[in-house]
Amino acid sequence: MREISFCQAINEAQHQAMEQNERVFLMGEGVDDPRAIFGSTKGLKERFGKDRVFDIPLAENGMTGVAIGAALAGMRPIMTHQRLDFTLYAMDQIVNHAAKRSYASGGLQSVPLTIRAIVGRGWGQGPQHSQSLQAWFSHVPGLKVVMPSTPYDAKGLLLSSIWDNNPIIFIEYRRLYDEVGPVPEEPYNLPIGKGTVRCAGKDVTLVAISYMVPEAVWARQLFDRAGIEVEIVDPRTLRPLDEETILQSVRKTGRLVIADTGWKTCGVAAELAALAAEKCFYHLKAPVKRVTLPDVPTPTSRALEEIFYPGSREIVKAVCEVMGIDTEIRREILASVDRSPDSPSKTFLGPF
Repeated sequence: MREISFCQAINEAQHQAMEQNERVFLMGEGVDDPRAIFGSTKGLKERFGKDRVFDIPLAENGMTGVAIGAALAGMRPIMTHQRLDFTLYAMDQIVNHAAKRSYASGGLQSVPLTIRAIVGRGWGQGPQHSQSLQAWFSHVPGLKVVMPSTPYDAKGLLLSSIWDNNPIIFIEYRRLYDEVGPVPEEPYNLPIGKGTVRCAGKDVTLVAISYMVPEAVWARQLFDRAGIEVEIVDPRTLRPLDEETILQSVRKTGRLVIADTGWKTCGVAAELAALAAEKCFYHLKAPVKRVTLPDVPTPTSRALEEIFYPGSREIVKAVCEVMGIDTEIRREILASVDRSPDSPSKTFLGPF
């Protein structure tokens, strides 16, 4: 199978959806710009014209209302934000209208709206342009929240989101854009609400979300050398959440580490920890550990970003703690992380 990048997979999904159905259109600030939102909307305006691919004013709340109206009228809009933070201007429309319409109409109306929102560690993005707010949206009934971690998932889940009759927040982590993996050329759909086991293991369950998946996979290799099997579970969608896949793994291993790209307090990691406590408490052999952002605003300085963002090192430390690995072996494993230049968190993409 051919291999393409995460960004190319997003781009291809939009091309194929617009080719399949003329009711699909793309709107957003900069979608027709030469930079094409980091390349994710490249070629769409040239292929489908300005009536189906167009820039919007700096009026996110109003334009989200336009997208909702179009969806209610039978269209399938894709609204794209270069920063997830920009959705904050449209929370009234997203939470009070898009998420409530089906319920308020007794199921007679639907809002098939896909909101693409990009987030992640960048260069000097600071506290207003790099917030991981997936827990906010996951808290709202009526919204679906999707966070792919591979090119294959990005294409399949985006196509599924576009064809879904519910409003969907599709969150793309910017540092995944250059990740390359196998992706079929033909259109395909992946089920929303179904997670996957990335790597099987018997000693500890590591639930990793979005960009934390490649960090987790890299960290797992260090434990393979130590004879410890880490099972990596990727939820892929946060609402609806595939609880059973996670619980099956925790019941098998008896240990749980959660790696999320958001903050710790009231975050997705907290929800998953509560899930384990409520539904498989007596299977746990050790306390649950969370690897998350510290509860402070995102720094602007690149040097501070290195400290602020967790990655493979923090994952290794958390796994060592739940496994009860002695201090000497723990130091050796952590030293392997520090010496290696190849961990995903040490790869800098340049300006966001």
